Amino acid sequence: MTTFDELLARAEALAAKDGRSVLGIAGAPASGKTTLAWRLAKEIGHRATVVGMDGFHLAQVELNRLGNADRKGAPDTFDGYGYVHLIRRLAEGREMVYAPEFRREIEEPIAGAVAVPPEVRLVITEGNYLLLDTEPWAQLRSIIDEIWYLQPDEQERIERLVTRHRKYGRSLVEAQQRAWGSDQRNADLIAPSAARADLIVENMDLPHFAV
Repeated sequence: MTTFDELLARAEALAAKDGRSVLGIAGAPASGKTTLAWRLAKEIGHRATVVGMDGFHLAQVELNRLGNADRKGAPDTFDGYGYVHLIRRLAEGREMVYAPEFRREIEEPIAGAVAVPPEVRLVITEGNYLLLDTEPWAQLRSIIDEIWYLQPDEQERIERLVTRHRKYGRSLVEAQQRAWGSDQRNADLIAPSAARADLIVENMDLPHFAV
């Protein structure tokens, strides 16, 4: 079992390299990506920051126009090419970059919410589809220095997912339907991509990492 201290040491090594490094954290919904990313960034300090893939969710009005509102979270409901271009800019590390952020309380992305100045040594990006081998996601593998895949206990992941949906206003039935419906379809799509990861983190014991 990989410990948090081992992951932190690995992230610190990336932050200590010359120039800018990018660390990716992938995995199914509620696998712990966001909280692990922020915990690492907090420990590393001002040399690191987090830029999430979820900031590239299409806005609800666009999902409605496309007829994809019920598929929100699927790969084609993101501006995937926009995300790839942003990660490429971040990897270069030559300029101030303003990245978007997804706000779960309103279920919408907010543009320009995350400032990443050139002096940041490590950008940690997290999202479901960092390891997919289809375009545009396949481009990320050559841009990101390391990508880890989180693989927690499946029952715990589902329970966390239901809890998260309820936190943001869904009933128990609605939360369970979402967790076992579109969320599970996305999880099944992501699972084979673990083979492309630099590191698979299994059953990490971080009970306070409720995502």
